[in-house]
Amino acid sequence: MTEFSIPEVRIGQVRPLGIKGVPSGIDKRPVLGSVIARESGLVGDEQGDRRHHGGPDKAIHAYAVSNYSLWATDLPESATMFRPGAFGENLVVKGVSEADICLGDQWRLGTALLEVSQGRQPCWKLNLRFGRPDMARQVQITGRTGWYFRVLEAGGFRPGDVAALVLRPHPNWTIARVAHLLYHDRLNMPDLAELASLPGLPESWRRVAEARLSNRVTEDWSRRIETPD
Repeated sequence: MTEFSIPEVRIGQVRPLGIKGVPSGIDKRPVLGSVIARESGLVGDEQGDRRHHGGPDKAIHAYAVSNYSLWATDLPESATMFRPGAFGENLVVKGVSEADICLGDQWRLGTALLEVSQGRQPCWKLNLRFGRPDMARQVQITGRTGWYFRVLEAGGFRPGDVAALVLRPHPNWTIARVAHLLYHDRLNMPDLAELASLPGLPESWRRVAEARLSNRVTEDWSRRIETPD
């Protein structure tokens, strides 16, 4: 796949989430006109926890339209929730999925140049979003995580625009393959070594791969995916 469209662009302000009112920017609303992408993300978009969300390596979150129907089939009791914006995405993406997008891909969208930095590592706020204590775990297991873009060149785009692939330096490293390595084939040492050596890999991911190579142990995900008491 060398292009995809964005039927919706979404931004959000920080609002209370769940019964305890945890600050979160996951509730993102559609933008009707043009939006500007900068190194820090889309102008007007906010994150409730800047330590774990946002920043240059997580500037823009994209999610594939094709995933919504898969979720509705898997979790029919929650089917009405699986619609654009459900996962707090900035870009609702049509025409590609995690199996088509590779680490390091550079995409021209409007006048902006975006680079795929990593897949999403789901956190417990998805449990609150969907009212399911296992939602973050389900996202992790299925690999339907979406992915993040860095902004290499600031610029503008709007709903309905089409992104064109400019460069694909790591064609063997799809977001789906990375998810399979991280969450299923977790101690595949040759693949971990190759992942750790990829230019442009976020340092947090490089540390994960290097720690597994050194210790032959998978890190504890519970604090990330289980809702705090």
